[in-house]
Amino acid sequence: MEDVFQRDWTKVVPSPFFQVESLLEEMTMSLGPLLLVFMLGLVLIPPTLAQNDPRYIKFLNQHYDANPKGRDDRYCNSIMSNRKLTSPCKELNTFVHGTKDNIKAICGAKGNPYRDNLRISTSQFQITICKHRGGSPRPPCRYRASKGFRHIVIACQNGLPVHLDESFFSS
Repeated sequence: MEDVFQRDWTKVVPSPFFQVESLLEEMTMSLGPLLLVFMLGLVLIPPTLAQNDPRYIKFLNQHYDANPKGRDDRYCNSIMSNRKLTSPCKELNTFVHGTKDNIKAICGAKGNPYRDNLRISTSQFQITICKHRGGSPRPPCRYRASKGFRHIVIACQNGLPVHLDESFFSS
């Protein structure tokens, strides 16, 4: 007969360490997919949140028009009013015609450092400059359009354009 005191109890009763390790393993297995979704969220959500940056949205409203119609004085009068840039009449405003991705790329490889933390595009963009004709600063505002192709100078924040340096066009 076996002596009870000489018996190897680790084979009969699992150790508390084994139980904890088993529990952790089980939790990891069940949390695995949730952890994967969480990690993917950390990677995918920041660019999405950046797209909602108020300064970027303001930049798009003031300076972006992918498919302009006409690019003449009527175009300027209409877009300035529709974009609510006429209370009071804005003296000068430039619209950049291109894709959002091409404009954003100036903040990276498609732009070079310029003065005062600005970046200049490596390629030219089609632009329309709307200049107030003078008179009253109150609506209705009347604008003169000029169009062309130019390099653009922007300020970037979190990889997104947030300011267009319009003084660059007058030099």
